[in-house]
Amino acid sequence: MSDYEQFIEGIKRKTGIDLGLYKEAQMKRRLTSLYEKRGFRNFVEFLYALEKDRDLMNEFLDRMTINVSEFYRNGKRWEVLQEKIFPLLLKQNRRLKIWSAACSTGEEPYTISMVLSNYLPLSQIQILATDIDENVIQKAKLGLYPERSLAEVPENMKSKYFINEEPYFKIKDEIKHTVTFKKHNLLRDVYDTNFDLIVCRNVMIYFTEEAKDQIYQNFSNSLRSGGILFVGSTEQIFNPARYGFEVEDTFFYRKK
Repeated sequence: MSDYEQFIEGIKRKTGIDLGLYKEAQMKRRLTSLYEKRGFRNFVEFLYALEKDRDLMNEFLDRMTINVSEFYRNGKRWEVLQEKIFPLLLKQNRRLKIWSAACSTGEEPYTISMVLSNYLPLSQIQILATDIDENVIQKAKLGLYPERSLAEVPENMKSKYFINEEPYFKIKDEIKHTVTFKKHNLLRDVYDTNFDLIVCRNVMIYFTEEAKDQIYQNFSNSLRSGGILFVGSTEQIFNPARYGFEVEDTFFYRKK
């Protein structure tokens, strides 16, 4: 058994995370640079240290998940959500059940809330936001962001829902209260059901084809009939019918 295979086994035993379902070359490259930076010679030494050092484990989880996020990322897709998808969903149901999966530091679920606030009062908006990494969930709950994260935010939303606290922008409590954050492992944990909208963007690129297949099937099972899955701009599903989906728009899939 290679030292990386031993590492995969040890991490799965300790955290429940199966690194074997992530693309190996990508993950090995990322984690090798981390353990070398920390002075370890191989994955076995690194695993031994991780089991003893909580801060190092947190750093490993951060590196594993690569949290790159910003508000209104790929703005044209959010316009489609606002102008086409939400009106379609709200015709069927005024109380939408929404899940932001692998939400990172919170920009995505807060963006969903801001977009939906064009149609509903904030008191009627409730979004579930989940991630595997407890560190990023804590950052998301804090709601402090550098100005560069807000580059795509429309000016009216920026002035309405953010407070400038140099050098950061703080998201207002009224938006924070629309989002509930929880820890969730897409590859292991139970999925809730009957969602109107699931947003999962720029995450699937890290998974093997086997893992993607499992997750897309789980998303399909979690959506009600007519519900929408919104994916990232590099994550087109090439055989949506396999999961019971039809293309609603580019990167938007409707469950039949």
